[in-house]
Amino acid sequence: MSLENVTVLGAEETAGADTAQSAGRLALAAFTRNRLAAAGLVVIVALLLFSFAGPLLYHTDQIHTRLALETMPPGTGRPLGTDSVGYDELGRLMAGGQTTLEVAFGAAVVAVILGVLWGAVAGYVGGFVDGLMMRIVDALLAIPAILLLLFLATVFRPSVPMLIIVVGVTAWLVPARLIRAEALSLRGREYVLAAKTMGVRGPTIIFRHIITNSIGTIMVNATFQIADAILVVAALSFLGLGIAPPATNWGAMLSDGLNYTYSGYWWLTYPPGIAIVLTVLAFNVVGDGLRDAFGLDSGHG
Repeated sequence: MSLENVTVLGAEETAGADTAQSAGRLALAAFTRNRLAAAGLVVIVALLLFSFAGPLLYHTDQIHTRLALETMPPGTGRPLGTDSVGYDELGRLMAGGQTTLEVAFGAAVVAVILGVLWGAVAGYVGGFVDGLMMRIVDALLAIPAILLLLFLATVFRPSVPMLIIVVGVTAWLVPARLIRAEALSLRGREYVLAAKTMGVRGPTIIFRHIITNSIGTIMVNATFQIADAILVVAALSFLGLGIAPPATNWGAMLSDGLNYTYSGYWWLTYPPGIAIVLTVLAFNVVGDGLRDAFGLDSGHG
């Protein structure tokens, strides 16, 4: 590689980096002007603080049951009362939030990493490899996700790491298709062609140019992945395939509370239900805000 070629390639990469930074600043400014998206971000931060910092201020025993205190209504010392086995409901909501958010964020990371790598490789390489890889994606998409989830959840013992893997490996197909489309568009750009001409290896081009320049699509899809994962975890827990007690999550709390719907114990169903709806809504509006900020057509498949 000649010095002149290296200089040209370096200049193009510098220009591309400057363009990416400018685009990032513009996207951030556009996002902050979106009041609904900004409010969603505030809600997400508040829920994270509630779930992870709340137990440091509001201490409760979420391990030992106290049947003598079962289904006590909200009152002094217990703002949300107690559940069917005597757990403090507010403390339970915090503990359930930790599990729910840990699984949701972890599953989103797994899904995005798998999907981004798969889609970037397929789109960049193209040809037979692309066709084969995407036919695999299409075949897996043809299988109802709930069937895969139920199968995996019954085969493997539910735990936080296992739920992250189970939910993540069933959710990577959508980001794979999105990033593959991005890669098909980006592989014809001047800086990618220049890098190939200079002998830059494929993996380097994929990580430095394809994935880096798809960051907007990746961020938007990640927010929707988190929202979807929360609903999936809630559904699995509702079907009795969640984490075993004394651990819990919002879906399990809602499922347990529904058994007392006609008993008037509203504090067993409303708090976890509201938490699920509020969290999913917050991530969705943040995702919409990011999509608009990056000028994308769609971030949710």
